[in-house]
Amino acid sequence: MQKQIRIKLAIFMFLQYLIWGSWYVSMGTYLSKTLQFSGEQIGLAYGAFAIGAMIAPFFVGLIADRYFASEKILAFLGIFGGLLLFLLPEMTTFGSFYPMLILYCCTYVPTLALGNSVSLHHLENPKRDFPLVKTLSAVGWIAAGILLSFAFEGELSAVQFYVAGTISILFGLFCLTLPHTPPMKTGKDVSMGEILGLDALALLKKPSFAIFIGCMFLICIPLYFYFVNMNLFVIELGWTRSAAKMSLAQVSDILFLILLPLMLRSFGYKKTIFIGILAWATRYFLLAGSVDSASMQTTFVFAAILLHGVCYDFLFIAGQLYVDEEANERIRGAAQGLIAFILWGLGAFVGTHLAGVSQAVHTLEQAAGTMAHDWQGIWIYPAWGSLAVLIIFLIFFREPEKKVKA
Repeated sequence: MQKQIRIKLAIFMFLQYLIWGSWYVSMGTYLSKTLQFSGEQIGLAYGAFAIGAMIAPFFVGLIADRYFASEKILAFLGIFGGLLLFLLPEMTTFGSFYPMLILYCCTYVPTLALGNSVSLHHLENPKRDFPLVKTLSAVGWIAAGILLSFAFEGELSAVQFYVAGTISILFGLFCLTLPHTPPMKTGKDVSMGEILGLDALALLKKPSFAIFIGCMFLICIPLYFYFVNMNLFVIELGWTRSAAKMSLAQVSDILFLILLPLMLRSFGYKKTIFIGILAWATRYFLLAGSVDSASMQTTFVFAAILLHGVCYDFLFIAGQLYVDEEANERIRGAAQGLIAFILWGLGAFVGTHLAGVSQAVHTLEQAAGTMAHDWQGIWIYPAWGSLAVLIIFLIFFREPEKKVKA
């Protein structure tokens, strides 16, 4: 039975990230080169994902956790989101594209926290099994890059939204096969605070947990410079089939997801998350150094891409497992909603906005060949920002005490 559950959850993760990877990686390039949106507009467009993340906990708390089984609400969100993606290519001005993208993100982002909550609820040993199930999310992102680059050559085209929309509808239908997960917050004794997920805020009374949340917010500011700017950067370097090449990041993702349980068992949360933040700082110093290093440029850029497994898994996935371990059964969903709000909501909104502003500020008055931006200036600020967060985390975060099973 557990094997079947793990397989279904793995397929769920694959489809979920196949949707995300199909449009998210290349959207900035499409908006910049095809629709001619400004850097600030591109930053705001990526920030639509953050707005969806900030709305999602309230939506999930008021509706999903209260009235509907998780697999049914996931099915609805997948199918409705797919229909919205089909409408996005018709929106060619920022004034029409941006609201539609926000509406779509409000359907997609809840599937991330809700999917994690379903997985952690049904897996017998989440600390061991969740990272392994999550490897299929990396495979989904790789498949998205290969599909977009080689099947459609769609980095500069609106075809990316049609691809993502089709997969989203299939994802919605598949969700109906997931294990039944009834709403957790039912009954007369459920307070409005519990319904909205505010009960998870009680975890902030623990000083170390509060430091963790603060550092996750702060690291999100520099890390979104990568997601907003990376594809445009390599396009200006003259790369072709950039989505497929950038999917090498998820190859390392698979490797380090497999290693994550061993890392947590051997080193604990503090050292593992420390390595994750250090990887982000290293990634940005590599990108900044690649700009003026003609002989090592390709090596530096590929090294920055291949660091993704450490960057993402040792920070995001380890962080989600830490939150799950600190929460009890009743607030597990709310706690995952809280970390989603920080990672993909508040932190992402600030980070994507500043990344867009930085792109606009560092746009050259006259392009130097294919280079239209001062990329060394764009990459060096998140490098130092990541290093500052690393120091704060190292000084103030404390490893959680091991829980003794009764």
